Amino acid sequence: MTPNTFDQVRSMCREVANRAAHVRIDDKQLAPYASSLPLDKIMSPQLDPGCHFLEKNKDTVAFLLTLDTVNFGSGYFPHLQKRPGMSGYFTIAASLNDIYKKQGPLPADSLATITVEECTRIFGQDSGNKISMDLMQHFAIALNDLGRFLQVRFNGSFTGLVEAAQSSAERLVQMLKNMSYFDDIESYKGLEVPFYKRAQIVAADLSLAFGGQEWGQFNDLENLTIFADNLVPHVLRIDGILIYEKSLLAKIDSGSLIPAGSAEEVEIRACAVHAVERIKQEIQNSGMRVTSSQLDNFLWNRGKQPRYKAMPRHRTQSVYY
Repeated sequence: MTPNTFDQVRSMCREVANRAAHVRIDDKQLAPYASSLPLDKIMSPQLDPGCHFLEKNKDTVAFLLTLDTVNFGSGYFPHLQKRPGMSGYFTIAASLNDIYKKQGPLPADSLATITVEECTRIFGQDSGNKISMDLMQHFAIALNDLGRFLQVRFNGSFTGLVEAAQSSAERLVQMLKNMSYFDDIESYKGLEVPFYKRAQIVAADLSLAFGGQEWGQFNDLENLTIFADNLVPHVLRIDGILIYEKSLLAKIDSGSLIPAGSAEEVEIRACAVHAVERIKQEIQNSGMRVTSSQLDNFLWNRGKQPRYKAMPRHRTQSVYY
């Protein structure tokens, strides 16, 4: 694990930002933007108890590992059958939460054999909608992988996986990326660019759920980067930090899909990672301590405000976010 996994994410994203042709960071806006952020809100992120199973026990570990295994599909979400007033993510989280409250966790052996039909029922989707069925197919594959991984490596134990990380978020990421849907790396101009969006989120969510104790204790949590998706870059663009070239903007505004692994998509994600690292540095230069994951949580939640929801964001049908 040398060099550090998270440093690799940072350095490769910085390199993409330096080479990018479709996205750039507005350097002049970084300092004033950093000083405008409400640090009191940034410092106290939390998970929504209405949609997450937060009993602070082994079942909570199972819930978060299962949820973050299917915490992707934003490019499919416009076609998803959503719960009233809920986004795609919260629809998925609330659906899984309902299962946990009604019947308890889905054990590893059940996940290893879960079918598309079962995923369709659990997540409340329309079996006649081809695009949402494509996502349910991916969910089934991802959950099968998780179930088998837990069976082979940890005798079916969710907590066994977390305990094997020995309070290291980096070690947890390294283990999770043995599953293909967690192995979030893209090729770009001869570079291999890692993001590990969902693997990093597992550590962050466990820490939030357990208050940094027990299965949520990670001694290197401050090393996490942001969780590069399609919402945080969108917020940074609307806020004037990221600037997209005209043809990319036209695609986004028209609702066209940005292909997974394309130069445009990699630049959007990488420039968001690098921009937040620079924003974090500006904040730390003023004497305040803040982490990238805290900034991510704040920006992601800001993206739920009407101003941001009113504008189209990039859509990519990816298994990584």
